[in-house]
Amino acid sequence: MGLIFQPLFLQFVAASYALMVLGFLDETVEKAIKSEGYCSRILRAQGSTRKEGYNEFSLRVEGDPEFYKPGNTYRVTLLAASPAYFRGFTLIALKEGKEGEKEEDHAGTFQIIDDEDTQFMSNCPVAVTESTPRRRTRIQVLWTAPPIGSGCVILKASIVQKKIIYFQDEGSLTKRMCEPDLTLEGGNEKPIPDCCACGTAKYRLTFYGNWSEKTHPKDYPRRANHWSAIIGGSHSKEYVLWEYGGQASDGVKQVAELGSPVKMEEEIRQKGDEVLTVIKAKAQWPAWQPLNVRAAPSAEFSVDRSRHLMSFLAMMGPSPDWNVGLSSEDLCTKECGWVQKVIQDLIPWDAGTDSGVTYESPNKPSIPQDKIRPLTSLDHPQSPFYDPEGGPIIPVARVVIERIARKGDQCNIVPDNVDDIVPDLVTEEKEEDDTPETCIYSNWSPWSACSSATCDKGKRMRQRMLKAQLDLSVPCPDTQDFEPCMGPGCSDDEASTCMMSEWITWSPCSASCGMGMRSRERYVKQFPEDGSMCKVPTEETEKCIVNEECEPSSCIVTEWAEWEECSATCGMGMKKRHRMIKMTPADGSMCKADTTEVEKCMMPECHTIPCVLSPWSEWSDCSVTCGKGTRTRQRMLKSPAELGDCNEELKQVEKCMLPECPISCELTEWSYWSECNKSCGKGHMIRTRMITMEPQFGGAVCPETVQRKKCRLRKCQKSSGNERRRLKEAREKRRSEKTKEDADGEQYPVCKMKPWTAWTECTKFCGGGIQERFMTVKKRFKSSQFTSCKDKKEIRACNVHPC
Repeated sequence: MGLIFQPLFLQFVAASYALMVLGFLDETVEKAIKSEGYCSRILRAQGSTRKEGYNEFSLRVEGDPEFYKPGNTYRVTLLAASPAYFRGFTLIALKEGKEGEKEEDHAGTFQIIDDEDTQFMSNCPVAVTESTPRRRTRIQVLWTAPPIGSGCVILKASIVQKKIIYFQDEGSLTKRMCEPDLTLEGGNEKPIPDCCACGTAKYRLTFYGNWSEKTHPKDYPRRANHWSAIIGGSHSKEYVLWEYGGQASDGVKQVAELGSPVKMEEEIRQKGDEVLTVIKAKAQWPAWQPLNVRAAPSAEFSVDRSRHLMSFLAMMGPSPDWNVGLSSEDLCTKECGWVQKVIQDLIPWDAGTDSGVTYESPNKPSIPQDKIRPLTSLDHPQSPFYDPEGGPIIPVARVVIERIARKGDQCNIVPDNVDDIVPDLVTEEKEEDDTPETCIYSNWSPWSACSSATCDKGKRMRQRMLKAQLDLSVPCPDTQDFEPCMGPGCSDDEASTCMMSEWITWSPCSASCGMGMRSRERYVKQFPEDGSMCKVPTEETEKCIVNEECEPSSCIVTEWAEWEECSATCGMGMKKRHRMIKMTPADGSMCKADTTEVEKCMMPECHTIPCVLSPWSEWSDCSVTCGKGTRTRQRMLKSPAELGDCNEELKQVEKCMLPECPISCELTEWSYWSECNKSCGKGHMIRTRMITMEPQFGGAVCPETVQRKKCRLRKCQKSSGNERRRLKEAREKRRSEKTKEDADGEQYPVCKMKPWTAWTECTKFCGGGIQERFMTVKKRFKSSQFTSCKDKKEIRACNVHPC
């Protein structure tokens, strides 16, 4: 079934959604629906006919990876080649060999980037479709890869053009990615390729700890939860900091068990030229706080062609030897460029040095030492991550690695659309402050004068004050800092103390014919503060040649002027430069020297880079102070308009989540007062109200829901014997009528049902799940008249928001 008409497809979407959300389904209807499969009707509607050479539409995954990393987030783009377009689409991810008939057939989760353009399908909430049908040439979503052990994944796309749905099971609308085997010795399924990128790139690593009592409630350590300092480096493929299937070094062991980065940093620095930058970031106490209270720790580092990998780790504490991190993350692309952004969700891994199974297990060294491996939900029943069904571990952290600058000539095969090339890129690591967050200091004072007035080595000092020590168990560093120095005029970089002007243009050549000399000058704008002389040169000379032939028949010309701008703004063009005739030949002949010189010039290829963009700005603060809000970031278009239209987004909006807003108790109005519970004498009346909303997240508690007050009627009189007899007869009459009703019920049975049960828990936390509730028969009768009386079930959708 290669093609269908869109109205039939839309009718199915509307009907399925109505049945799932609003319908009352008995067991017969439920079986009918399940026989159709979880999302199989959509897949069958799309068909599976492949058209050879049909490449108007393509599905691309950022970086075009052959392997996905479990928990990593990728940008997925659906494109139409000009002049083609599409009005609608469907995007779905399946485990290889699965048909999509069950929820577990689907792999990973999609995340909406622009809800005006894309949305989750109502009758198949794991799939993405268009928000509104209109002409479009491109859509983008984010896809988070499934957890470890999911195998190969097939991303499939269909497109709707006019009223026809096109679908391909292979080719440009299908992308296959597999999971590398992380448990193999060496960690990688195939060797890391050599890097072909040019120049240097600078990145910022930002670490977002998501480990909290709300996300991981089992045995969560409330008092001492924290992340250790981050330690790592950018390095060559000859050096491995840590890897799955490998043995933890002494440095890794100290990080994993003690949270100390000292030994690890020493190991990294001992690798010399194999390491370009040491990556360090501060520890976090406690492990999680809102971003408006504490900024996420970050560090900057650089990579080049030979040292294009980065690795880091951090301990989650307290724990036996559990860490998170990245191992040999390659930032060089196959197109000889530098990766723009990496987003990776992190699950904890075991360093193999301690055999504890809970956060606060006593020390139990692993002898012999085990290999590094990822934790799973089936490791041990006492593990805080244990799940008897073997589900994935909820990520405890996320790391974002974003390119912030590039330096030097770049050699991308595919042009880069972010203009972040800078004239100079300092690769030296900046000084890191390892001060614990529990120690509150004043700012450092200015450096003192050097203790040496000569060229002998001395020291200088700066100070700060300890204002508060929030945790006495965490030691605070010294309040004094020293560094070596020498007396005035002795520093190797003395020239830097002289502020110089720019060079003045070259003088004319000293010879009008043949070889001569020319010079240029600069001047001192500011002398050193200590009054010493500047040692940098203020004049330089070089050889020059004018009119190489100094014959009577040769003419004298000036030097060539500067080249004019290229005649084209893109593609191939021409540029010119000129010179003038100063003197005609002495023999009266014509001057044969050229006065204009023309050569080709190459500008960026036309229409290949219509969008040269500035880097993204920092994310704004969340739009709310509690609960769900949004934050934005922007970038600017830097390319000229003549290069073509740019359809790249200049503003991004994403959701942000702060601690839930307090919700106070809500109640109905008071009911009317009841009648007095006595017909005479003293009694009481009551009134009630119902709780409509329980207090949550620290909101106001519920007040009383029942009130009672006294009532007093006429004084009771003693009953006569006749009165007592009359009351007894009335009671016996009511009892007789009740017995008769029961007998009639057996002769003429009625279908009596128990009340509806409470709704079950949602089958999924996000991305669309199912809830059920049941009504069972209170008493079954054998009469054929009531064979339709049976247990009933009702289902509804839940947690349909994207993950």
